[in-house]
Amino acid sequence: MASSGIELRGVGYAVAGKAILTGIDLHLSEARIGIVGRNGSGKTSLMRVMAGLVAPSSGAVRVAGKDPARDRRAMLAQVGILFQNPDHQILFPTVGEELAFGLTQMGQATKDARLSARAILAQEGRAHWEGAATHTLSQGQRQYLCLLAVLAMEPATLLLDEPFAALDLPSQARLQRRLAGLPQQIITISHDPDAVAGCDRVIWLESGRVAMDGTARQVLAAFEAEMVRIGGLDADADLAS
Repeated sequence: MASSGIELRGVGYAVAGKAILTGIDLHLSEARIGIVGRNGSGKTSLMRVMAGLVAPSSGAVRVAGKDPARDRRAMLAQVGILFQNPDHQILFPTVGEELAFGLTQMGQATKDARLSARAILAQEGRAHWEGAATHTLSQGQRQYLCLLAVLAMEPATLLLDEPFAALDLPSQARLQRRLAGLPQQIITISHDPDAVAGCDRVIWLESGRVAMDGTARQVLAAFEAEMVRIGGLDADADLAS
């Protein structure tokens, strides 16, 4: 599945007058891209801007030539998001309803969407999940359900926000295996270098700006060295003003 990528030109984003992102110029066209940075570096805000969940305060974002914040319906076929916490994403009481919802948003009739959801679960070897209450699933199972719900809409690009952070090792392995075979462009946002080590390109965000952009090997070596340096300081001993 091809993607023309995501383009950001001079993008800035501010909340209550505080700059979160500043001067972001990126053309994201590679198949596997990682975005790393410390907590508070602007990674999640950048993801939300790229997906059109929030509009930039300045600059322009284009996904397949469209402004994602102005055409959210068009973005359903372009960008899918997998959040760190599946409980922030799941809306419906049963697995079948959750899977069918996105398909109805894409224009399928309710009956057809339920049949499609059933077929998706059967293909994944999880037909028995259809009537299960979503709250009874484990954390890893809920995250997997969210991925299936996103993939059902066949977006060109997947945005993953710390997708492995809350999962145990077996759940991480299952999710990584499923992601590895996908044809979509995948942009993974994480503070963990290991999560993006296999990417074609890695971008390091620091204080809302691009600190470095290049190969995974180059960028992660510099990022980890700086994190070690910062970790050796007692910067967290000061109270926030």
